[in-house]
Amino acid sequence: MGNLTFEALRAANVARNKEWDREGKLNASFRGLELAGEVGELCNIVKKLERERMGIRGSRVSVIDLAQELADVMITLDLLAMHYSVDLGYVTREKFNDTSVKIGLETRL
Repeated sequence: MGNLTFEALRAANVARNKEWDREGKLNASFRGLELAGEVGELCNIVKKLERERMGIRGSRVSVIDLAQELADVMITLDLLAMHYSVDLGYVTREKFNDTSVKIGLETRL
């Protein structure tokens, strides 16, 4: 399948959003809450992985569960960015490079 690009994710999100939200009801508030919910689910997986690493009893999860939640966060992050017409590829590159310059690191995107 190859590597996923920000552009491919955006194109798929645009197409699926047209199917899913035919009346355009999903607003910025919804998208923000959707993202917060997905980040919360991700944090819960990290908590469970850490609990398991420390040998404390509780429900079990796997790195595959973590990967699935990371994907959900990426998808919903792009949906929120899409709502505001933000190009995640561009702003991620700019922010990464700005941080490298700010703290004196050579690595750039």
